[in-house]
Parts: sequence; structure tokens; C-alpha cells
Amino acid sequence: MASDEAEVTTASVSGKGGTVKFQKTKIISRQRLRKYSWLPDVLRLKGSIVPRIIGPVLTVTIFASIAAYLWDQGTEVTLTNQVVPLLSVVVGLILVFRNGTSYDRYYEGRKDFGTMTAHIRSLSRSIWINVAVPPADDAARVKGVAPNLTAAQLRRRKVDALKLCAAYAYSVKHYLRGEDGLDWEDYVGVLPASTAQLARYGVPTRRTSAAVSYAATARTSPGGFLTPDEANSPSNLGDAEGRSPSADATKRIRVKRSKDKLKQASTRTARTPLLSERALHQTIDFHPHPETLSTPLPLVIAHELSRLLFFFKRDGYLETVGPAGTNALSAHIHTMVEMMTAMERVANTPIPRSYSIHLKQCVTLYLFVLPFTLIKDLGWGMVPIVTVVAFTLMGIEGIADEIEMPFGLDKSDLPLERYCDDLKEEIEYIVERLPEGGEGMYGTDDGEGDD
Repeated sequence: MASDEAEVTTASVSGKGGTVKFQKTKIISRQRLRKYSWLPDVLRLKGSIVPRIIGPVLTVTIFASIAAYLWDQGTEVTLTNQVVPLLSVVVGLILVFRNGTSYDRYYEGRKDFGTMTAHIRSLSRSIWINVAVPPADDAARVKGVAPNLTAAQLRRRKVDALKLCAAYAYSVKHYLRGEDGLDWEDYVGVLPASTAQLARYGVPTRRTSAAVSYAATARTSPGGFLTPDEANSPSNLGDAEGRSPSADATKRIRVKRSKDKLKQASTRTARTPLLSERALHQTIDFHPHPETLSTPLPLVIAHELSRLLFFFKRDGYLETVGPAGTNALSAHIHTMVEMMTAMERVANTPIPRSYSIHLKQCVTLYLFVLPFTLIKDLGWGMVPIVTVVAFTLMGIEGIADEIEMPFGLDKSDLPLERYCDDLKEEIEYIVERLPEGGEGMYGTDDGEGDD
């Protein structure tokens, strides 16, 4: 990675008190702002596909060396060169299609995650600015609106909403990777306790839905996010009794019923010969065991965000934007769920295994036939040629196999941790530094109100 560079600019300002000189330092830290180099990348093994394909390439090299030895001992092993060119064209076309399809999946994953990030940013900014306590005269003019929170209490509600926005990105990351449960470090101080409880145990006990949304908020850091010590306390990890996380919590919150169990339940509940014998119709008993129902954590968070917007609108804290603005906020959540579903499609729809197997079989067949067509003209010089061809073809297939699932933990996969951490820092900056609606810069009231 290129080292950071600093560009220093000297300027002067003249005034009544004289001339004041100051220096402005601009840090240039982008990795791509470096001299273009070829040879270092040619000699680099770290980050390349070489470690992944070194075994198969050496196997082909050994096979070519054995063919060259047999030919050198007088054994007739040469083949005609009429069929191999046709096979090489087919192998090349398959490799091009394979590589293009894999990169399309990689690019689609990055594009969808970027779109989701953009909507999270817009939703966070809009909530922070547009959700505000209306003036008393405005609230009196609106029928059925009775704001009952102070500015400080409303700010805590908004901080909870922004926490949910950051937690949504982290939950999507874990969901795409199949990482189960809520016990992940990046949830600490980000996932509100009420949402974590709802995800673990379903409908909270001893509290109404409105009370869950407007429950007393735990102590927060200056930016509104829980500190690690506070987030790990029993009062914030579960309900009032401090229950520990559920042992069967998964990325879908609870273990989902398998299709086999659903079919068995349908057969048991079918009472007529028509349903039990021919299975022309299938019946499913809805909610026979509530503990087996499941839903992805991102959908739980999206549900909580929608509920927060509902309460903000119902209690008159979104009067500055009106119905159109409220619908725009809901549209952000809708698009966030759409992007999660699009990334889920990429993660859960791999390239058919038979296609990958057939491609490897064709490449292997081509590489094992190639030495016998080149040995007559090149002799022992055929061995390095076959090695280079094997390195090229197997490298293309190896890269395609590495990037077809862009949400994993390989070095070539998308750096989802960095994307989520950057988003969290941006939201923390909004909470700590940027003024809310009705405030001037640096958190001071400029007297202009909310207009």
C-alpha cells in the first residue's frame, strides 16, 4: 500500500493588525495515487492466485515431464494436432463466460451494498434533521397531535433510530455470511437493547409496543452510543431480569422449520384419503409451535425502524416534512430491504456445481492432451510451455471461483467490515458533531427556528 503523502500550501492574510501567514496541509492517502508499476506485481505472490493453483499446476508439469521422458526413451506418445485447436476454442469460451459471470456477481454485490449504504446515510440524516419537537402553536393547530417528549427525550429516540441504521448494515453483513447469533463485537453499543430482546425472544413481556419504543434509554456515551462496558451489562443484554442470549439464536433469530417437518405436519393433519394419499393439496398448520418461527435479523431491525417512523409521525414529530416526507423516509427502509434481498439472491444462488465440474474436467483434459501434441516439435521444451498454459487457464478459473461469492472472508472478497465501520463512524459523527433541526452550526440556536 502506498504511503501517505502531504501537500503543504502556504498562504497569507493581510489585515489591520498586519499580515498573518498560515500553512494548510492536505493529506493524500488514496492507495491509487502512486506510480504505475508492473514488475512488483509480476513478482508478488501475496494476494495472487498462485497459492491456490500451485498444486494443480505442478501436477500438470509432472505429467508433462513424464510424457517428455517417455518420448525421450523412444516411446511413441505423439498425437495429431488437428483436434486440440478445436478443444482450445471451446475451453477459452467457457473460461470467458465463467470469469464474466463471477465478476458480475462480485460487482452486483458491491453495487447493492453501496446502494444500501447510500439509503442508510440518507435515512440517518433525514431523521436527525427532520424529526423535531414542533412549536407549541403549530402543535395546537394539528388535530390529534400531542407531542409528549422533551427535546432531550426526543434526541434519545433519534439516537436509537440512528443506532438501528448502523446495526442494519452489520446485521446484513452477518446474515450474508451465515454468521449466527447476536454475540458479535460489532453489535456492542450499536444494537439497542429493546431490539436485541425482540430478536431473541419475540414479543416483549410486561411492556406494550409503544412502551418498548419509548422505554427509558440506558446511559450513553457523549455521542449517544453505548460504551462497551455499558452494553455488556446485564440490563442491556436482555430484559429486566438480565437473561443471557438464547442458545439457539441464529442469523434467522431462531431455527427454521425444515421442509420435511412441514410435510410431516401436513400429512398428520390431513384427515381425508384425497389429501393423505395423493397429496394433490398440501395444508400447513399455521403457528403450531411459535418457538420454531424465524425471520432474519435485518428484517427485525427494518420493522423497528418503520415502527419508530410511525410513532414519530403519530406523535407529531414529522410535521415539518408532511406526508410526502414521511413516505420518503419509509421508501429508504423499503429500498434497504430490497438491497438486502438482492444480496441474499447473490449469496444463496451459486453457479451450478455441474457447470464448474464440467469446466474443470475440460481444462484438465485439454492440459493432459496438450503435451502429446507438442512433444514432437518442442521435445523437453514442451514442459515449460505446458506449465505456462496450465498456470494461465487454471488461474482464470481459480479467480472466478474466488470472487463468485463476494461476501465471504477471503482476501479477494468485499471488505464488508470496513464498509460497516465507516458507516458507523459517519453516524457517530452526525450524533456528536452535527446540529439537529432548528439549530445553528456547532449546536447553537441561530434563532431561525425550523423554517
